[in-house]
Amino acid sequence: MKPSDKSGYEWETIEKNRVRIKNPILIEGMPGIGNVGKIAMDVLIEETKASVYMSFFSTSMPNSVFVNEENLIELPKIILYHKRIKNQDFLFLTGDVQPTTEQSSYLFCQMITDIFRELKGKHIVTLGGIGLNEIPENPKVYLTGNDKRFVASVSNDLKKRKLSHEKRIYGLVGPILGVSGLLLGVSKKHDIKAYSLLAETFGHPIYVGLKGARVILKMLDVTYSFGLEYSRLDGEIKQIDQMQEKEAPAKYRIHETNYIG
Repeated sequence: MKPSDKSGYEWETIEKNRVRIKNPILIEGMPGIGNVGKIAMDVLIEETKASVYMSFFSTSMPNSVFVNEENLIELPKIILYHKRIKNQDFLFLTGDVQPTTEQSSYLFCQMITDIFRELKGKHIVTLGGIGLNEIPENPKVYLTGNDKRFVASVSNDLKKRKLSHEKRIYGLVGPILGVSGLLLGVSKKHDIKAYSLLAETFGHPIYVGLKGARVILKMLDVTYSFGLEYSRLDGEIKQIDQMQEKEAPAKYRIHETNYIG
C-alpha cells in the first residue's frame, strides 16, 4: 500500500508480522505537546510487550536521522504495534516523528484508516497534550471525539469507573494538531467512531509531560484492563518533575492554552 500525491510524497508500509488480527481497537500517541501521547504509548507498548505489526516510512518525514543504542544511525520511522489482551486485539500507533506537511499528514491518516477498515476495527483512541502556561500539579484530561453518542457513551463509562474528565472544551481549546486530531476527522468520513484523551501539560518545548501521560495511562488501563505497573514511571515523574520545576523559568512560559497535539 503506497498512497501518494502529485507532489511526490509517498508512504511506504513494511509488513513485519503476519499475525491474524480481528476487530482491533487502535490507540495512537505521537510526538507533540509535552510528548504526552508519545510517552503514554511507549509505556503501554513496553508494559504489554506488544510486537511490531508493520512500520511506515516517507520522504515527507523530517530530513534527519537518529542515533540508536548501538551508536548507529536510523531513519525516522512510525510503527504500528499489536497485542492481544483477553481475546481483544489492540493496535498501538506511535513513532519518532509526525508527518511534516499537511498533505502527507492527510495521506498518512487515510492510510491508517484504510488498514483499520480492512481489519474491521472497532474504534480509535488518540492521545495528546494541552499546553498550559503553568506546570499542572494534577493534570485534567479532556474528552472529545467524532460522534456525539459515542463520546457520550465513553464519558458515561469513564464516570462509572470514577475516572475524572472534562468534556466541555469548546472555547477552551483550539485546533487539535497533527495525527491525534486529523485521525479523528479522517476516520469520521468512513463512519469509524473515535475519541481523544487530551491531558494538560506545560506548554514549553523542552518540558516532558510525564504527569499528563500518567493520568491518560490510568484511564486506558482501567478502561481496557491492561494491567499496567506504574512504579518505574512514578519514580521518573518524581525525579524529572523536581528537576523541571526548578529549571522552568517564567520567561519561557506561554500565554495561550489553545495549542494542542
